[in-house]
Amino acid sequence: MLTKKQKDLLEFIHKRLQKDGVPPSFDEMKDALDLRSKSGIHRLITALEERGFIRRLAHRARAIEIVKLPDGMAPMAGMGGFEPKVIDGPHPSPAQAANVTPDEVQLFARELPVMGRIAAGVPIEAISHVHHHVAVPGQMLKSGGQHYALEVKGDSMINAGINDGDVVILRETSSADNGDIVVALIEDEEATLKTYRRVGSSIALEAANPAYETRVFPDEKVRVQGRLVGLIRNY
Repeated sequence: MLTKKQKDLLEFIHKRLQKDGVPPSFDEMKDALDLRSKSGIHRLITALEERGFIRRLAHRARAIEIVKLPDGMAPMAGMGGFEPKVIDGPHPSPAQAANVTPDEVQLFARELPVMGRIAAGVPIEAISHVHHHVAVPGQMLKSGGQHYALEVKGDSMINAGINDGDVVILRETSSADNGDIVVALIEDEEATLKTYRRVGSSIALEAANPAYETRVFPDEKVRVQGRLVGLIRNY
């Protein structure tokens, strides 16, 4: 159930997207709803996102996408199902970035260190240094804790939607549940991205490609370094 202000904002964004193909700025939202500051818009956008009506995208200036509309509000042409799997690049152009306020940058995306490359195939040497940084959607980090990113090398997780060259977003953790996709450190030397499964006193690291075998190690040989929470793909 939406409040009147939440519904008014959603309708304003919806109409602007229908008319111009881009969402309004925070200042335009503030003026349209007759609010004194943009902090009220922040709260309304967060509430709409938490209720599943919109999502915010990284790598695009001021990007808001409508996921669903309340009863009585006409849908946008071509509006379909929502698949929150991949955030596509590239980064916004300088012209786009110039139109984004600092408040909007903080709301839409956060910078994470890319620690290097991780094998989605045969394990490679463990990664521990920062190569560069990448902007990721704030909603990927809602679980709290520390996060980092790794560039994927290999195709062993392709059937899980993880391709060579993708950037995976991980929350630092030392524990995992069966079925989680994790970064696993093997014998403190090699790191790999695989599906985690505990089998008795052993850990199975499963690929998502039939060309690769499942590898099984004693549990003391494997340490979980992070759990997958998101993925960014550049074309």
